[in-house]
Order: sequence, then structure tokens, then C-alpha cells
Amino acid sequence: MNRTIVLMGIILGFLAIILGAFGAHGLEKLVPESAVDTFETGVRYQMYHALMLLILGSFPLVRKSKLRVVFRLICLGVLLFSGSIYLLAINGITTFDFRVIGFITPIGGTILILGWALLGYYVWADKTNK
Repeated sequence: MNRTIVLMGIILGFLAIILGAFGAHGLEKLVPESAVDTFETGVRYQMYHALMLLILGSFPLVRKSKLRVVFRLICLGVLLFSGSIYLLAINGITTFDFRVIGFITPIGGTILILGWALLGYYVWADKTNK
């Protein structure tokens, strides 16, 4: 499981760099500056969570079964939160109105918060590492 978590952290980090470069050098020619700022918010949160997964994958304080739950929450949260932000940022250059999925962003954010809270609880509640 740790290998999977670390690999997903690497993939999310890799994609965050590519998306960040696209946002800085390609997207600015296509959408307003406010949309580029929105896109960069998605990239920033994706990178934060990529780094979190790299750390989580080498985390000795939590059992693997519990790490799996946190891992899934973080991956789903990044997909919904950052993914919806990316789509909302490029809304002006597509024929589909991505504002209809705007409700997904706070759901993804809530799932990310839940993942972090659950990880904190697991570390706090583990009596074997005190």
C-alpha cells in the first residue's frame, strides 16, 4: 500500500507541474487573468496533497488499513476539488458550461478536510506509538 500511496503522490506532483506550466504559459492566452488565478489555486492544492501523499506513504504511525482510507479520501478530494477548479477555470473556452458542476468543488474540499482530520485522529488515537 505504501508504494501505491507514494506513486500516486509522484503522479499528482508530476501532473501539478505540467498543469502549472500550462496555466502559466498557455492558459493565459486563452482565458482572463482571474481564470488563470483560479486554475493556479487548483494546481497549488493538488501539489499540497501530492506532497502529503509522499509523506503519508512513508508514515509509520498509522496502520496500512487506515492509511488506505486516508489515501482514498485524499485522491477523491483532489479529483473533485482541483479537477472541478480546472474545469471552471477553462469554462470560457469550451462549449460546455462547467458552472453546472461548481457544487463539486466544496464537496471535494470537504473530503480533503475529512482525510486530514481522519489522519490526525488515527495518529492521535494510536496508543502503540506513545
